[in-house]
Amino acid sequence: MELLDGKKISSDIKAEITAEVNKMKKNGEKVPHLAAIIVGNDGASLTYVGSKVKACELVGFESTLIKMPSTTSETELLKKIIELNEDDNIDGFIVQLPLPEQIDTQRVLMAIDPSKDVDGFHPENFGKMALDMSTFIPATPFGILELLERYNVETKGKHTVVIGRSHIVGRPMSILMGRKGFPGNSTVTLTHSYTKNIAQITTQADIIITALGVPNYLKAEMIKDDAVVIDVGITRVADETDPRGYKITGDVDFEMVSKKVSYITPVPGGVGPMTIAMLLKNTLLAREQKRLSLE
Repeated sequence: MELLDGKKISSDIKAEITAEVNKMKKNGEKVPHLAAIIVGNDGASLTYVGSKVKACELVGFESTLIKMPSTTSETELLKKIIELNEDDNIDGFIVQLPLPEQIDTQRVLMAIDPSKDVDGFHPENFGKMALDMSTFIPATPFGILELLERYNVETKGKHTVVIGRSHIVGRPMSILMGRKGFPGNSTVTLTHSYTKNIAQITTQADIIITALGVPNYLKAEMIKDDAVVIDVGITRVADETDPRGYKITGDVDFEMVSKKVSYITPVPGGVGPMTIAMLLKNTLLAREQKRLSLE
């Protein structure tokens, strides 16, 4: 069994990005600038955004954090998005989800300029991804592809089962694993809450990517020997033995499943760190594209 170490690989990627940024500085070029909008005071969202800002500092990017109160109207948020779309100093930006209930998430994502949509959620970018065109891939799926590639995990001709059909992870993953090239060329089954006999399907899988958010859902008897398991789940589970009062748990019963697999991602330290690294990579790509369009 080999761990797919997202912490290590994300560090490698950040070091590569830092080297690129240093080159830009040396050539007197503008360094990438990532902005993030957060609406409200959701604890997990604040933590995520905070770590994104820290990551920007680490690699030498400029960053801007825009905090808006939870009472912000959809109109006010859309106005802020238009400002960022038109600001030439900003190369890419994200709107941290979830948004308060008075705001239509779809309308907000549609308002972002696709050339600055480093989260890869705009329908234009999603469509390009589905058509195998060059575009921003959503950061979590992008991170999973990078892990598979850097550990040289064979995907061609393999049966990949994706558990969960969210627009952020499950659905893009099912498209990407079936595309031509590496990682890809696998036969994909997309499962969800209405799938019957799910264990019958997962026991036939060479690769399982689970993004359900149900702690310890995937048990050892649900997988075959030497399968590859990618755990995207991240749930806080109450734990009195932990000083924080909780522990972070994935969708996979790691202790038992890890005894049967060839590769597995840990939680924490697997897919999570990769998401931020790939957001930085997308921002670098956005800066690069802008530079080329101005030449």
